[in-house]
Amino acid sequence: MKGNYTNKNIQYWQEAAILLGLSEKMKNQEDKKIKKEILRFLARKFDNTGNWINKPEHIDVAILAYSVMKLSFIDVERYRLAFDYTWKLIKDHIGEDGTVGYRKSMMNYRYVDTIGFICPFLIAYGVRYKQEECINLALKQLDNYKNNGFLNNVSIPYHAYTIKKNVPQGLCGWGRGMGWYAIGLMDSWNELSEASLYKPVLEKNIIEFSKMIIKYQNENGSWNWTVTRKECRPDSSTTASLTWFLMNAEQIEAISSECKESSNNGIKYLIGVTRKNGEVDFSQGDTKDIGVYSTQFNILPFTQGFCLRVINLKNKKELYKGEIKRNIS
Repeated sequence: MKGNYTNKNIQYWQEAAILLGLSEKMKNQEDKKIKKEILRFLARKFDNTGNWINKPEHIDVAILAYSVMKLSFIDVERYRLAFDYTWKLIKDHIGEDGTVGYRKSMMNYRYVDTIGFICPFLIAYGVRYKQEECINLALKQLDNYKNNGFLNNVSIPYHAYTIKKNVPQGLCGWGRGMGWYAIGLMDSWNELSEASLYKPVLEKNIIEFSKMIIKYQNENGSWNWTVTRKECRPDSSTTASLTWFLMNAEQIEAISSECKESSNNGIKYLIGVTRKNGEVDFSQGDTKDIGVYSTQFNILPFTQGFCLRVINLKNKKELYKGEIKRNIS
């Protein structure tokens, strides 16, 4: 949020994660200081018409647009022009296979990052403004990745795949890539109404993915930066996003108990790597390219944001339980 990253495209998903976490905090308990800072942030991003001050060129910005849509204390309609612009930007990146490319210069590739960047926004935008085309595009992006970017018969995504020959690229089981898939899948599922015909399809994928990631969780509650390799070091960004995913998956009765146990263990790990000043340590740095992964493990705003989503979702559940007990008594 302080602008420490020089690449504005990297900044989008860092900012979005922080905003999503603070949004969850504000749902549980309003904080005037947080509200003030969020409004200042929005004033730096949007003009008086509600459009982007600096027009984004890459689809990474969709997750930031989505995080703005999740703010409960603002008039979301004020930013309609920015949302419309984001939808147009995504459409401009649709390739010959009918799915969205990560960059105009790399349209032969489909990245797992893109699932998390665009799918929640597309579902939320499509539902809010009755744009079935948006919803269908998000579902196609998810479905095509499931069919072409996963290890055969195993619910583990690769970093990317090529659309020409559907050849997987990069690591199978890159931790934060699994986090991006988890975010795209879960937030999309949450945005769909219970009456949606697509809801059961995504729920089936959530059940499969949950069982797989629980299988690869370490005894200390973490997941490694390459999830399938015990020799790799734990990654807090992976752990935070997968813990959040499993906390949401608890609402599915078929996997509720195992997801709850796993997410609680994830929280214990994250508490253990949180510094006294509140910063969560040991997150893998930014990825440079397919197969070129950072060896730095430090503070990352993305992790901080998802830890906020985790702890505030847990607090919300505890408040709900307390309300039920009071009503019963």
